[in-house]
Amino acid sequence: EIKKKILSSDIIYVGGGNTLKMMRLWRRLGVDCILKTAYQKGIVLSGISAGSICWFETGLSDSLSFYNPKSWKYIKVRGLGLLKGINCPHYDSKGREKGFQKMIQKNGGQGIAIENNCAIEFIDGKYFKIITSKPFANAYHVRKKYGKVISEKIEQKKELSPLSELYQR
Repeated sequence: EIKKKILSSDIIYVGGGNTLKMMRLWRRLGVDCILKTAYQKGIVLSGISAGSICWFETGLSDSLSFYNPKSWKYIKVRGLGLLKGINCPHYDSKGREKGFQKMIQKNGGQGIAIENNCAIEFIDGKYFKIITSKPFANAYHVRKKYGKVISEKIEQKKELSPLSELYQR
């Protein structure tokens, strides 16, 4: 029934919540494989927060806060790997920028950080476009270079840009 519903959809929207729990459940039920099939079929995949992290290789998650709200740390959660890199939603929320930069410093890799009121549209794994609902909202390419973490604003353009522009800086 899950497979039928997902593969008969035009668009899949994943909301926020406990990314770690969601990914474990998806893997246990086989939803991860069904979503990968949906992606291959051209079904639109979207989401916010945990629903943003899940499409990437990994992401910065506050999932531990669901288990111990008074004492927790950000963790790296493995996503579906449909998009390259490490994702950080809510980059402008308290502690996220610092937590994400610590993760990049420790683990390296290419990061995409997205502030609230900002989204990135990816098309066919080849193109991207920044979309905002507020003029001050931004997205950033975050990476480690020469031992330091660098965060560069991704410029908003009216047209789609090649995905390679995100990672070849």
